[in-house]
Amino acid sequence: MSTPQPTATTILAAAVDRIGGTPRDGQVRMAQAVEQAMEREEHLLVQAGTGTGKSLGYLAPALARLHSHPRERIVIATATLALQAQLAHTDIPAAVAAAATVTGRSVSHAILKGRTNYACLHRVIDGAGADQGSLLAGADVAESLRSGARADAATVVGAEVVALREWAKEQLDTEASGDRDDAPTHTAAAWAQVSVPVRECLGATACPFGDVCFVEKSRETARASQLVVTNHALLAIDAMHGHTALPDHDRLIIDEAHELVSRVTGAASAELGPAQVERVARRCLGAVDDDLGVQFLELADELTGVLTTIEPDRITDPEAPVFGVLARLREVTREVAGVLAKSDDATDKQAGAAAKEILDVAERMAVLGDGDVLWLSDRERGGRWLVIAPLDVALLMRDKVFAQTPTVLTSATLKLGGEFEGVARTVGLWRSERLADGATAVGAPRKRHDEVGQESGAADAGGAGSGAPASAQAWRGLDVGSPFDYTRQGIVYVAAHLPAPSRDGIGPEALAEISELVWAAGGRTLGLFASQRNAEAAARHCRAELPSFTTLCQGDAQLPELVRRFVAEPTTSLFGTLSLWQGVDVPGDTCQLVIIDKIPFPRPDEPLMRARQQAAQQAGGKGFMTVAAHHAALLLAQGSGRLIRRVSDRGVVAVLDPRLRTARYGSFLRASMPDFWQTTDRETAIAGLRRLASEAAG
Repeated sequence: MSTPQPTATTILAAAVDRIGGTPRDGQVRMAQAVEQAMEREEHLLVQAGTGTGKSLGYLAPALARLHSHPRERIVIATATLALQAQLAHTDIPAAVAAAATVTGRSVSHAILKGRTNYACLHRVIDGAGADQGSLLAGADVAESLRSGARADAATVVGAEVVALREWAKEQLDTEASGDRDDAPTHTAAAWAQVSVPVRECLGATACPFGDVCFVEKSRETARASQLVVTNHALLAIDAMHGHTALPDHDRLIIDEAHELVSRVTGAASAELGPAQVERVARRCLGAVDDDLGVQFLELADELTGVLTTIEPDRITDPEAPVFGVLARLREVTREVAGVLAKSDDATDKQAGAAAKEILDVAERMAVLGDGDVLWLSDRERGGRWLVIAPLDVALLMRDKVFAQTPTVLTSATLKLGGEFEGVARTVGLWRSERLADGATAVGAPRKRHDEVGQESGAADAGGAGSGAPASAQAWRGLDVGSPFDYTRQGIVYVAAHLPAPSRDGIGPEALAEISELVWAAGGRTLGLFASQRNAEAAARHCRAELPSFTTLCQGDAQLPELVRRFVAEPTTSLFGTLSLWQGVDVPGDTCQLVIIDKIPFPRPDEPLMRARQQAAQQAGGKGFMTVAAHHAALLLAQGSGRLIRRVSDRGVVAVLDPRLRTARYGSFLRASMPDFWQTTDRETAIAGLRRLASEAAG
């Protein structure tokens, strides 16, 4: 009698039991839907609210699939390296061990990162320079210097480089991974001395350390594994460069999918500044003839000069002088890169690769196709830089990812304004392709990457509900809810009596409201602000008005230290900006009030967002709702989601922007937030906070 094949449900039950958890209906529904989507080769968008346990919700069906199809491979892509590490080192091993109790065998798994996340042995060993002997280990020297008030930054970086080289050699000797996450404490400047940019890598066949390269080993391990964890940026690079970054895979799961567009946009963007041109030109000077080297170096000055003549904004005039400088830079770097490519010297080859990178960026900027947005950025520390970014990444994702791999996208925030279609559109899945409940997609199965090559998978959309052809990207949306009872656990208070926010900064009325709310909550406040200036003004006001409470502000110390203090000191408040809106997980009494000072629309002078709004309008859509309101809704959903992190949490989200209640788009934004009980009555919010503070104080 044959043994029945394990299902997502049986593996999920074993995993939940192994970690001592309790069954959750939403998690079971998610696992079953993911299993079905993988079987049918459909795309699936799953909104799984905080507390659902979405990692196990997709890992269980992935493991069931790999058990029944052992020759297949599944890739999981998440937003950040930190989340990638959590999956690879905690969630997946636990799920794999639980699945093994059901299936009788274990699934192989690996983590895959970008090249710069691994030490480069060529730089570590051949590029180390003179031996820096010491009676102390490099890590001890670096730590001693960091703790000394008189140590200058260059000395600290030097000691960190020594420590990193020692560590990298130990990693080689012990056949470890050379992963930056395992390295001793260091700065970005020190890590740059022991790693190599993608363009400057000599390649496994040309590098004397190719056979023991940490990066090559990580890719070999991934190619031999059934389950591979990567990040959104590497997924984007794989899509843009002919599927050379990731191993072939049969199914794809995108976690934290609400960040996908932002991460893919970042990976597909490029920058060019005078300091960068000068630095690369100086690297090339000794390897090219004097005239060519001087031309290259002088172009840094030309770029500086032309950038001082234009305002920080989008550049659209094809006759603008900057395009002439870019054209000359393109020609000179093409000649430099050509000369250095013929050199037998590894240092020259790497310098040539750096010149080739400038060539590619200058060429892209000089051509300025319809699909790109070019602008001048004026940075407080870095000076003036040219930035180019894709106007849209929807077709890239559609043609190079979804057309080739059945994909599950999941997040706690995928329904904006109460529907999936907004997020789906931004990644290249059209409204007309959504399948109604009970409908199935028909047509031939998708081809693997190695069969498809560079062919585009985009095609005309089929009708929703009646079954779409395989060339269309049939997809479903599923909201499995949350184990939290938001209407009983939280209140959204909209301060409708306050004046609308001003561009001049946070007003006195809003500051008074903040201190009153923080007083009522007894501290215990996470303040999410539209700008650092507003956060700092609110922190100063609360420190003056509420001296018995501690108010921390982003910038007072390193963010992890501020969050640690916020968690450890229940009556302490923490104010900050965008980095606090997502990813801060503070359950319990320490966070009973979340203050949002302003609807987080993109800045009206932000060139890329403005260009996307204009493009949406030209296409017949509503630019503001398609882009600005979508952006704000996503952040509001994430920010207000900081309040309730477990079933016992209770509290208030206070939005000090009356437009959330009074503007026509307010209902769309409110529908994107957790389903809290809503009020505009200030006294109701104050009374609720006072009651919670009294209970917490005990």
